[in-house]
Amino acid sequence: MVDLAAEELTLITPQWAEPLFAPAMYKGAKGGRSGGKSHLFAEMLVENIVINPDYQFVCIREIQKSLKYSAKKLVESKIRAMGYISLFKITDTEIRRIGGQGLIIFQGMQDHTADSIKSLEGFDGAWFEEAQNASARSLELLIPTIRKEGSEIWFSWNPDQRNDAVENHFRGTESDPDFVLVTVNYLDNPWRPAKSIKQADAQKLKDYERFVHIWLGGYNTKSAAQIFAGYWESGEFEPADDWEGPYQGLDFGFANDPTCGVRAWIHKNKLYVEYDSHDDDEQDIGLELDDTADWLDDKIPGVAAYALKADNARPESISYLRRHGLPKIEACTKWPGSVEDGLEYLKTFDAIVIHVRCRSMLEEARLYCYKVDKRSGEILPAIQDDHNHRWDALRYALGPMIKQQRQAGVFVKKKHRN
Repeated sequence: MVDLAAEELTLITPQWAEPLFAPAMYKGAKGGRSGGKSHLFAEMLVENIVINPDYQFVCIREIQKSLKYSAKKLVESKIRAMGYISLFKITDTEIRRIGGQGLIIFQGMQDHTADSIKSLEGFDGAWFEEAQNASARSLELLIPTIRKEGSEIWFSWNPDQRNDAVENHFRGTESDPDFVLVTVNYLDNPWRPAKSIKQADAQKLKDYERFVHIWLGGYNTKSAAQIFAGYWESGEFEPADDWEGPYQGLDFGFANDPTCGVRAWIHKNKLYVEYDSHDDDEQDIGLELDDTADWLDDKIPGVAAYALKADNARPESISYLRRHGLPKIEACTKWPGSVEDGLEYLKTFDAIVIHVRCRSMLEEARLYCYKVDKRSGEILPAIQDDHNHRWDALRYALGPMIKQQRQAGVFVKKKHRN
């Protein structure tokens, strides 16, 4: 049965949502706050039940103690805004389609058992809201239940942990036609409220790590395993004449690693990272040596005018670049334990302030971690060799000072105190 009202239905959607309109068994929208994920799925739901008066659908949360915390209010508002209130009967617990068997209900997965979930077997679809909270058990119950021909299960969520059940469900499915996944944040939403932009900008300066998690949809990575947890912050600044520096470092890339440069300053025992060689197009991976000087000057203005400490593992590259655009480049000094000493030195500053434009440096600050024992969960003294390229470049830049501190026995005493 098809309703004539569908002939007049017009749905204006953002560009990021286009992939979700193709048929697929599993559709996901993940990302940060104010991206419009829930609004999009609510509009899709109303569109489907207007077109098909017999369409039956369930909106789900992991735990739903009250309809006050369900999608019901949002769906109702979309029905009114789209001009279809006359087609529905809205009660305290459900929404029914007039002129058919269409039904929208709202439930919590924690209230279901293997037997009770069978009541949803004939439904045309399900929408799992805040799916970052979905347990593996809930997905094991739900997915085999919504199996009607042509049925779909939608997931919307703000990412929390990399190993959450919904993340595992979509992982590795990029080429699977049964899966569609889009990632969206407030920057992709053309109707984002002005208040959201102000809140995001304020959070970006106050706590960049929380900004990435809340507004950009990054994983909630804050943990005791983070090497620089509590030591860094994001901000905007302009180096003054009385600042010490600049100190510049370069970490050479390899087949799969980026070439990374940084520029930093010191002022009143604070370390300021002014530039990193962030590259949206990933041209820093596999960068040819002939192109390095020009590429680096584009990322770090005037880089050739100041001393540049580079990884001493590549002496032939340093020699070449000294003759081709970077006359003040020289090899850094390494010694047994230089990585650990460098990290300890960085922690002696009152704060490490990373400019907000240094997006890759900020990302590495969040993800650079000590290893964690998989069985016990204990943090190990070993450092993960990942998310460290710009921190390596920063250590090279500050190498002479790190070595002076080591020779003075500062690190030995500090480690002994710990």
